[in-house]
Amino acid sequence: MDKLRIACIGAGSAIGARSSGFFEVINQLHDMYDQCAIMDINEDNARAAAEEFDIPEVYTNLDDLFEKGKPDAVVRLTPTDSTFAVCMTAAEAGCHILNEIPIAFSLQQADAITARCEEKGVLMEVCENTWTWPRERLKQKIVHEAGLIGEVTHMRLKYPCGAYHGFSAIRKLAGAEAERVLGWDGKVPVVNMISYGGEPMTHTMWDGGLIKFPGHAHCIFEMPPKRPVWRHSWDVEGTHGFIGAVSTVIEGAKGHKHGEALVLDDPATLQQLTDDFEAGSTERERHYPIEWVYGERDGKRVLECVKVDTDPPVVWENPYAKYGICDDDAVSKATYLESLYRAVVEGEPLVYGPENARRDMELWIGIRESAWKGNVWVDLPITEITSVEQAMHEEFERRYGCDPMGEIDKQLKVVYDRTPVMWTICGWL
Repeated sequence: MDKLRIACIGAGSAIGARSSGFFEVINQLHDMYDQCAIMDINEDNARAAAEEFDIPEVYTNLDDLFEKGKPDAVVRLTPTDSTFAVCMTAAEAGCHILNEIPIAFSLQQADAITARCEEKGVLMEVCENTWTWPRERLKQKIVHEAGLIGEVTHMRLKYPCGAYHGFSAIRKLAGAEAERVLGWDGKVPVVNMISYGGEPMTHTMWDGGLIKFPGHAHCIFEMPPKRPVWRHSWDVEGTHGFIGAVSTVIEGAKGHKHGEALVLDDPATLQQLTDDFEAGSTERERHYPIEWVYGERDGKRVLECVKVDTDPPVVWENPYAKYGICDDDAVSKATYLESLYRAVVEGEPLVYGPENARRDMELWIGIRESAWKGNVWVDLPITEITSVEQAMHEEFERRYGCDPMGEIDKQLKVVYDRTPVMWTICGWL
């Protein structure tokens, strides 16, 4: 197999930062990639990462990276507000891009990056992790390949911050694109809370919405006010069953076991209900907990598969077990790294790509736009700049002193905040 030379842009602020996960997985995919360089304006951070992950070259500016390092592809791991400048520069250099989420903070930026990539003949994959988690890939097989829950009729999603993550999972389960959204929002006071950027918070924002898919399917969405422990959850209902968090009685013991499961209506029970059987005399549902199966490879514990023990079983096998790649986010990173590799080397389609990344951001922007307009339906796709995006563009210009849609050279000289403009305007990350 031909290897691609790949470089990461952004080292993270400390050992153990999220970026470290990419450095590790790239090295594990040794038959696809040669991790040739790392670039960060903070040379100490870059050299620390290079030493830990055996990365041979260190750069502190993009021009040197592209001119001297000559990578085939780059991974953007820099702050959200820098996305536009970094991706436009990489595309101009003819370098393929693995772009950390979100694709950009506005649809205008996303569309401009996508257009520049197409113009320069480079590919951009976007690393939306949630729908690629092992349990989510299993759910997709249950719903769409096995068809066990029947027609999807209803979904619920609670995501306390980066809701585009949850939207990706919901869209995959729906198996269709949303038609329109309705939204509402608000603000509540908080005490003793620190923001993502480390500043004390006096208030927090929330939003919610209703997403209309074709046919009967709707999704009720909530981004609740932030708490010290931020939890997310989602479930999907169909005409014959349900997938989501359940509480199951533990056989032979007192108590319940909590976890995600496939719950199917029992046809025999439904017939008895029709015949006026005594309520409660028989089980009305069959529970199939999602099970994680682990093995050992080279002395390390590795996820082999995720399954439900239906008849026949539905199984998602971990294609990265041979590399020792195991946890949710590592599997996701490997998925996107392989996606870009196959697309560049073999001409395969990207598994997610900028189109899907745009749709996930579009849902969130549309819901907040609906709220700002007085709770009116917003049709999709969104083709004009929204007041939400305009406010974020204005905050970007106020904060950094440059046009969010231009002045690339000036943008590249900015020291970006960890807290993005979409947090300031909407409470989003």
